[in-house]
Amino acid sequence: MLDLKICPGCGDRADIPVVTEGQLVCARCGHRRPFHRLPLLALTGPSAAGKSTVGPELARRLSGEVVVLEQDVLWTAGLRDDVDGHPLFRSTWLRMAAMIHQSGRPVVLCGTVVPPEFEPLPERVFFSSIHYLALVADPGALAARLRARPAWREWDEPRIAEMLEFNDWLRADAATMSPPVSLFDTTDATLEAAVDHVEAWVRRVTSADRRSGSPGAAPAH
Repeated sequence: MLDLKICPGCGDRADIPVVTEGQLVCARCGHRRPFHRLPLLALTGPSAAGKSTVGPELARRLSGEVVVLEQDVLWTAGLRDDVDGHPLFRSTWLRMAAMIHQSGRPVVLCGTVVPPEFEPLPERVFFSSIHYLALVADPGALAARLRARPAWREWDEPRIAEMLEFNDWLRADAATMSPPVSLFDTTDATLEAAVDHVEAWVRRVTSADRRSGSPGAAPAH
């Protein structure tokens, strides 16, 4: 599938993609093309809250309906060296998800991301909406899970403290973000309960999108 930033008419690459009336429009040659503008679902939260545990079971349950991807797959090379919120890394993920969406199946992206890191990016225009669900946990439980991880994952105390701070921030401010971030506490939840909750969220978002039957709205860039 062609990168949606590249015009199939003239081959120009748009740094700032333009969508008008549900179609991609090339700023250079004016070529217009329809595309699948689907919602993106971001399953976020701090490390050890349960994203990587929930993801495989979610993929099994929703096989053929959505594509479940792990963010860390692209956490490599120059993308890892990116700074200030890692915009290049996140833009690459949005481009990848948008290309997968052209198959007609929404993407569930499992990784640590919050609205201020996705919403301002030029590639945000490829999606009708982005929905965020964060798995969080009690700080004590989260710290214990991180300390129990194998040594190669390098979870020292300063790094654990940073993740606990992120967890606390999400729990305090999720509802005030734009768009708001939903929360699910995994402290005492079973895997089945966590997957049930995430599956219901995915089905609710995708069903609402199908009922709307419209390309949706995205920020202007």
